[in-house]
Amino acid sequence: MSVVALVLAAGSSVRFGGDKRRAGLADGRSLLMHSVERACAVFSDVRVVVRAGERGEDLGLPADCRIITSPEAASGMGHSLAAGAASLADSEAQAVGILLGDMPWIEPATLRGLAEVATASTIVLPRHSGQQGHPVIFGRDFWSELTQLRGDEGARSVVKAHRDRCVVLELEDAGVLRDIDTPEDVLG
Repeated sequence: MSVVALVLAAGSSVRFGGDKRRAGLADGRSLLMHSVERACAVFSDVRVVVRAGERGEDLGLPADCRIITSPEAASGMGHSLAAGAASLADSEAQAVGILLGDMPWIEPATLRGLAEVATASTIVLPRHSGQQGHPVIFGRDFWSELTQLRGDEGARSVVKAHRDRCVVLELEDAGVLRDIDTPEDVLG
């Protein structure tokens, strides 16, 4: 199964108090670089959604990542997700993994496991300790709906509309729940 990764990294980091994408983790790499490198270790096609006017090299992203700009990023995650989904028109993949740029602790084995169960007609939801996490993998059948998203709810409406096509994968990886919202979160 061919899965493309779409890393959402166009948020405004309001709760963090600055550009959290550039925050350094314990190993010295930035939060965003760490998250993107995890995706690159598993997926051959990694696309990163950033704010209008930003360039991948300015954020320290690998040259082989495709940069997608979201002109309406300030209006919410739905807009960024829609911009990223629109970029998939040229992809031959059968599914897209929606990763969040502020979740650096997801294990590559977890990403591989989610991709292995993905199909063009399913939505794969990771769960840890009874809580739904990220990334969510959307089969190609749902891509047109993703391009229509708006606001700050992400793809929740697409998942709700297709509960019968969701596959829940229970995982041991707590990284599917851990994101960084405040400077204290960086310390883990």
